[in-house]
Amino acid sequence: MRLLNLSLSNNRLGENIPLELSQLHGLESLDLGKNLLSGKIPEQFGELQRLETLNLSHNELSGFIPSSFDNMLALSSVHISYNQLEGPLPNIKAFREAPSNSLRGNKGLCGNATSLKACQHHGVRRKKEKKLVLLTVLLVFGFLLLFLMALGIFLTFHKKVKSTTKEPTQVNNENVFAIWSYDGKMVFENVIKAIKATENFSAKYCIGEGGYGTVYRATLPNGQVIAVKKLHPSSDGDSVNRKGFTSEISTLTEIRHHNIVKLYGYCSHPRHSFLVYEFLQGGSLDKVLASKEEAIELNWNKRVEIIQGLADALSYMNHDCSPPIIHRDISSKNVLFDLEYVTHISDFGTAIFMKIDSSNWTSVARTFGYVAPELAHTMEVNEKCDVYSFGVLTLEVTMGKHTSDLISLLSSSSSSLSSSSSCGHGILLKEVLDQRLSPPANQVAAQVAVAAKLVFACLNASPMSRPTIHQIAMKLSNRRPSLQNEFHLITLGELLDTNCFAS
Repeated sequence: MRLLNLSLSNNRLGENIPLELSQLHGLESLDLGKNLLSGKIPEQFGELQRLETLNLSHNELSGFIPSSFDNMLALSSVHISYNQLEGPLPNIKAFREAPSNSLRGNKGLCGNATSLKACQHHGVRRKKEKKLVLLTVLLVFGFLLLFLMALGIFLTFHKKVKSTTKEPTQVNNENVFAIWSYDGKMVFENVIKAIKATENFSAKYCIGEGGYGTVYRATLPNGQVIAVKKLHPSSDGDSVNRKGFTSEISTLTEIRHHNIVKLYGYCSHPRHSFLVYEFLQGGSLDKVLASKEEAIELNWNKRVEIIQGLADALSYMNHDCSPPIIHRDISSKNVLFDLEYVTHISDFGTAIFMKIDSSNWTSVARTFGYVAPELAHTMEVNEKCDVYSFGVLTLEVTMGKHTSDLISLLSSSSSSLSSSSSCGHGILLKEVLDQRLSPPANQVAAQVAVAAKLVFACLNASPMSRPTIHQIAMKLSNRRPSLQNEFHLITLGELLDTNCFAS
């Protein structure tokens, strides 16, 4: 018996792709998407002559696609988006006819695909590869020489070095945050740089304000752009803001996901306490939707990807982390974009680690309009609170605005089968979608309809009746929904009557 299909997606696999996979010569489908794989694609993958479908998307792979792929003539479908790949595509049909969303988000691919630039001559590439090999050899020998010299100096001046190890060290890195220690604190020089880059937190660098801090844009002397959140002063002994500050640090140092904002580090000081993040130039979801020009640029394809990214990140937090993490403040102001509108969840000041097999209690100080209704009565928090907020946010993405009246109507109707027969049957789904865009068509229309059906399930007034965010993420990842032909006839009432999780 031969293994024909292998799917290892959504498993947080790290390090390099195992070379042993290239020995599965009978393999026809391989899915390694949405992991943390790094390094280069193995040259030995060219031996998988029967492989028809390959998914390596949403990883951290780098370098060139191996030339051995030119021999994989059975390959018909390939997905390599959101990696760090570069160089020419293999000259086979699967890559030449690959859609743009299967290739996007890489470092510098080129080739015959319509969405890519033409490549330089193949001979130029080989010359560069030879130069790179030579340069690598010289660097290795140079490094060994420097290492031996450094070792000699260390042995000679060991006592002097030992007496000065606690003093600040001047570092000049392309990314200064690479030298932070394991507890997340910056060396003294980079604390000073971060403060100076905002001119001591001048208002002209302010780009937003959260529940417990103000966010500033800062450009360091080396050109690196960062986002700095400075803790608000508090009148109650700093206990409220300090709790949010420590919560965000403890949460973001434990998780790693491409749809969650990266925390570079923090500074805790009596005068200034602040956190430093990657800077996301696309802005927040609420501001993008408020601008007609930006909202139109946010087409249905991108909006479907935004909803999928939110579901993937929350599923990772609620189900893949141990203990599970509940965000508690999912809202459009806490969803940030890079320049390609890739979703990043931010502001973890309200996040908590769930205590397994015990009750978890919370206050209701969250963003109004996104909070699950049960929190107003019981104040007991679980992952279904994030599910409700996800439903509100999904409705906002599809409608282009936050509508509290419709949210209340859907929430109350979804909990009562008797009212579902009349609620929304006269309202077409396409009539409540964002009218600044043309109605979605074909497969995208079907995906929008699936997202709309999930909204009803998420907004159920009963937490026990809501699906898990993992179920939602899996439902959204199904790229072959069956509603596209009758999309223009679907009403809100029909979506409410349909169980989108029925087998």
